[in-house]
Amino acid sequence: MSTTPPPQALTTDPPTGELTEKEGALDWLHALGPRGRRAFAGAFGGYALDSYDYFTLPLSMVALAAYFGLDSGQTGLFTTVTLVVSAVGGALAGVIADRVGRVKALMITVITYAVFTVACGFAPNYETLLVFRALQGLGFGGEWAVGAILVAEYASAKHRGRTLGAVQSSWAVGWALAAIMYTLVFSFASDDLAWRIMFWTGALPALLVIWMRRRVHDAPQAVAVREQSTEKGSFTAIFKPGLLRTTIFAGLLSTGVQGGYYTLATWVPTYLKSERGLSVVGTGGYLTFLISGAFLGYLTGGYLTDRLGRKRNIWLFALLSAVCILAYANIPDGANGLLLVLGFPLGFCMSAIFSGFGSFLSELYPTALRGTGQGFTYNTGRAVGAVFPTTVGFLADSWGVGGALVFGAIGYGIAALALFGLPETKGRELA
Repeated sequence: MSTTPPPQALTTDPPTGELTEKEGALDWLHALGPRGRRAFAGAFGGYALDSYDYFTLPLSMVALAAYFGLDSGQTGLFTTVTLVVSAVGGALAGVIADRVGRVKALMITVITYAVFTVACGFAPNYETLLVFRALQGLGFGGEWAVGAILVAEYASAKHRGRTLGAVQSSWAVGWALAAIMYTLVFSFASDDLAWRIMFWTGALPALLVIWMRRRVHDAPQAVAVREQSTEKGSFTAIFKPGLLRTTIFAGLLSTGVQGGYYTLATWVPTYLKSERGLSVVGTGGYLTFLISGAFLGYLTGGYLTDRLGRKRNIWLFALLSAVCILAYANIPDGANGLLLVLGFPLGFCMSAIFSGFGSFLSELYPTALRGTGQGFTYNTGRAVGAVFPTTVGFLADSWGVGGALVFGAIGYGIAALALFGLPETKGRELA
């Protein structure tokens, strides 16, 4: 039996729109109503730009390593520091979201990661860049959790998986934009300048904040329920007997999935360029297949989350992701065509597993603690999962990057086991 307190039902419509069932592939979008669609646009844009700013580093890793004279362990530390600090930022953003509202917290996170991404471009040495990248993590950690909650509280139980899967797909959009910018910048500028330009383009999210401030608002009914609670934005509350089990296993689930994912996201560009001998344009071409698979994986995973349930979707793609990693990392030399073909299912599977996270974690916690619970568990998993990319970095010198990538498959095994401690939440209404 679940120990999670059941949230109260939320059945009233947004005041500016009507929740109606419509036929077609986009019924989930129509059902959000006008205010919900603006919230969706804000969360989608924020997460896409979050992804863009995140990938400025992995895509520039080879140039950075040459510029500052770094070894694999030092470059892996960039990702670890970012993800560890993002855990702090994400947990704090969750508390802020429960206390002052989802939209205000979302704008704070976007401004934070934009400012420090730009600052990275001015770093004079490795140590300064490490500090700026860590501070970027404060904003990076909170954006997804807060944006997912904002949209989840507008979405109906029937469509929540697809809706949050669509929000999650914006990560692939931002990744693609970063890959395009990488190809252009590194083709026309020297490596010593190109990596700085990549970071400077991270100022783009500031434009989104201006729009959000005027047009995006929290779900009114969720605000009412949250404001009536006497216990909100409290870390101690998510560790009380009623929620302790949920918090522990949700943290383990997040650790496993993100450990596997960030291993791939951090090291595949380096693997393609340093071990497979691909040029900048060639690497961009291979990443196109990987990112295309990721985009479709997010959308498909969102659909399957509603059809199969939250847990079955994660179990399915944890298994498939582990298999894809093992296959991708063991392609023989000279078979770069096969590397291209396998990039699509690899991107598809490692992204589809994330589609259920927004709905699943939102449904595990009551309204007054939803930001705190989701922010803490998702980002604690991100921090602990950050050990995986660093481990790959240190193993790469002896195993090679391709061989060390296999370590990411362990993360998906942890995720599959963690699901045994969590309830199925498909169909649960939010308030």
